[in-house]
Amino acid sequence: MAAKKTSKKSGAASAAADAESINENLGRRVKKLRGDRGWSLEELAAASGVSRSMLSEIERERANPTLSVTYRIARAFGLSLQDLIESADCASSIQIIRADDRAQIFRSDKQCQIRTLSPLNLEKDVEFYEVRLPVGGALRSQAHVDGTREFLTVEEGAVELVSGTSTEALAKGDSATYRVDVAHSIVNSGRREALLFLVVIYR
Repeated sequence: MAAKKTSKKSGAASAAADAESINENLGRRVKKLRGDRGWSLEELAAASGVSRSMLSEIERERANPTLSVTYRIARAFGLSLQDLIESADCASSIQIIRADDRAQIFRSDKQCQIRTLSPLNLEKDVEFYEVRLPVGGALRSQAHVDGTREFLTVEEGAVELVSGTSTEALAKGDSATYRVDVAHSIVNSGRREALLFLVVIYR
């Protein structure tokens, strides 16, 4: 019986150590992700619905947040709960965006569906999208910040690309690079759904 009690105590101590390690790692990850985004604590609080004071305590590794709080922080960064709390020692250097991750759907309506293929924390640095345009569908955008460009590859279908006063027709396999610091649009000009891969690079 004594051996069993020792085993339980050892297991409890191990669980406590694991929990402490997770909390420490969580604080570091939240602070880094917030820094990568250029967010203040107030901005993260607004995005997550978690109070500024709680976020501050988490980043300083002084809090033991509930699962609900941790989940809300993860969603604010566009991450799964597992991605946010995984241990630094065993975290893979490969970041995966799963095909069924609904958090990556940027837009979905009758005109187009846009799925983000790049990590959300890279927003306003490099953005990579899968774009689907139904027959007659279009993606129309106002000018981005000065110096911004897009790289487009047509995987399926045909589109009309407009950048400022320039217009080009693109078919399957064609690629284009163009300014998007002017009004621009991509219109499905074919008789089937168009599948595109789009990269946005900010200066």
